[in-house]
Amino acid sequence: MGKISFTNTNNPAVTLSAVINFPEGFSEAGSYPAVVVSHPGGGVKEQTAGTYAKKLAEAGFVTIAYDASYQGESTGEPRQLENPYIRTEDVSAVIDYLTTLPYIDQERIGAMGICAGAGYTANAAIQDRRIKAVGTVSAVNIGSMFRNGWENNVASIEALPYVVAGSNARTADAKGGAAAIMPLAPMKEEDAPNAELREAWEYYHTPRAECATAPGFATLRSLNQIITYDAYHMADVYLTQPILSVVGSAAGSKWMSDDLLARAASTDKAMHIVEGANHMSLYDGKSYVDEAVSVLAPFFRAKLAGEAARQAAE
Repeated sequence: MGKISFTNTNNPAVTLSAVINFPEGFSEAGSYPAVVVSHPGGGVKEQTAGTYAKKLAEAGFVTIAYDASYQGESTGEPRQLENPYIRTEDVSAVIDYLTTLPYIDQERIGAMGICAGAGYTANAAIQDRRIKAVGTVSAVNIGSMFRNGWENNVASIEALPYVVAGSNARTADAKGGAAAIMPLAPMKEEDAPNAELREAWEYYHTPRAECATAPGFATLRSLNQIITYDAYHMADVYLTQPILSVVGSAAGSKWMSDDLLARAASTDKAMHIVEGANHMSLYDGKSYVDEAVSVLAPFFRAKLAGEAARQAAE
């Protein structure tokens, strides 16, 4: 395992910071499958993405957990921009880097993500055929979540004021003021609307998993891109790769995993339900994470098995 940095091929002004993990017995003379792991909205590589990346490396893969552009230890201004189109392209930028490594089998690259990182991963796979298999954990389509609410009970038009707020924030930013921000998870315990999202506050803002590079908010201008984004756009046509979606039985966000599998064109798609887990449990609950990895590792092993991977993605 080691910390690395490399130029973002989508924007050479941005340097991506990442942690690369190697399987036991790794040799640079070998040829290995790889898995890119994308963090939640508001998260960083040292949190749940790093946990899954480490565990998948123990299962035999080279893995990379990285900080999104403008976030964590990656560079870019304005800080904490959460532009879903850029975050989707970040996945491909990491794959660009992987293809320069002689020990990575370019035909055996998979990708997974947690929460919004799962949605970004699915969106990347729709347009990047180098991704041969897709894994998701507590998947969130960030556009749907902001438009329709955590439990899909809000009409999309009700989010129009957010688009207005984002538009106004862009004007303020252009005039040189301090960038306005918005929470990506509850910033205070009393702000949490339910017990499940209270756990999001706890994860990001208490010793449970708090990290100095993960302040838990985004630029307000991000709303313009978030509200109108659909992580699963054209999934019914182009998302043909194998998919495994891991979700907690008690997750209020489960509908977004259901939506992904319903819309994906893939004929090789499955859901694994972790009984008793909610959305946040799958971030760091040891037994829940272990169960998730116990299905994700063999999934990637089977789907990234050389010729089978190539045929599945065609």
